[in-house]
Amino acid sequence: MVLGAAMITGSVAAETDFRSPLALPAAKSSLALRAPLNALAVAGKRLVAAGQRGHILYSDDGKNWTQAEVPVSSDLTALYFPSAQQGWAVGHEGVILHTADGGATWTRQLDGKQAAALMSRHYGKPANPDEPGARRLQQDAESFAAQGADKPFLDVWFEDDKRGFVIGAFNLILRTEDGGQSWTPWLNRVDNPKALHLYAIRPAGGTLFIAAEQGLVLKYDRAQGRFTSLELPYKGTLFGVTGTENMALVYGLRGNAWRSTDGGASWIKADTGVNAGIASGMVRADGSVVLASQAGQVLVSSDNGISFKRAKVTTAAPAFAMAETSNGAIALGGIGGVRVEALK
Repeated sequence: MVLGAAMITGSVAAETDFRSPLALPAAKSSLALRAPLNALAVAGKRLVAAGQRGHILYSDDGKNWTQAEVPVSSDLTALYFPSAQQGWAVGHEGVILHTADGGATWTRQLDGKQAAALMSRHYGKPANPDEPGARRLQQDAESFAAQGADKPFLDVWFEDDKRGFVIGAFNLILRTEDGGQSWTPWLNRVDNPKALHLYAIRPAGGTLFIAAEQGLVLKYDRAQGRFTSLELPYKGTLFGVTGTENMALVYGLRGNAWRSTDGGASWIKADTGVNAGIASGMVRADGSVVLASQAGQVLVSSDNGISFKRAKVTTAAPAFAMAETSNGAIALGGIGGVRVEALK
């Protein structure tokens, strides 16, 4: 009985001592750079990385890193900088962070509790209850409110310093047109009736795409102000999208990468030569396309994404994000932090 009482007391104490990641700033640590990093972005000539426990780091030379001031300790999943100074980071607990100094300091623009309240206001009392999907959106808003701040954002993209999107789990998508001062839910503007997870949003092939679960690819119809679904001959999860002005490439599980040169009307499978999931991708300044797998393979295409060859790297480790450095090397972020590879 004494042992049981001690265990209960300890449990209560632990609950009392618990503080939400939203209430705890990211702790400064000399080990932050070696922790798993989920996101990389370029801010001018600066590299910015983000990952677990709210860690954000930046480097002006790719070698020496400084830990940023971050007001939360939530795990962060994605970064985007439309300019050298203005940037956004998103992650778990519905966190949206903003920087105006190239990633050195960050402020919170939104969290999951605020997002849930936003959903309730927007969809809680539909103006036309008989409109198709209105009741489901109302139920989604009620679910968000009941579950609190646990919904993660998985990617962020900004067209400029004012207009952008954040996307995430269960069809979560918000739009801003004032640099994140206010956000509008867009769940009703996405052809995603199963509320599948939205993993990545990026421009490619002259338009804007979202890559999602179960082979779902969405294309932004600017005239209608909504994302419409496209037919892809693959039903596995897609983790990302990249491309050039005239080519879009979506990629995901089992080495799958699918290429379109007609705005998503048709897709042809790219030859990646690997079976591991492809977790990150980008187009370099020289036009070559680079993909990285969950098995640590780095793949390079010099024919606009038609076929890929495996590049030699000094360290083969899973990469969750990548960015090109100012000297043309590739920074890879993943387990163990950031490493820089000069691809041949």
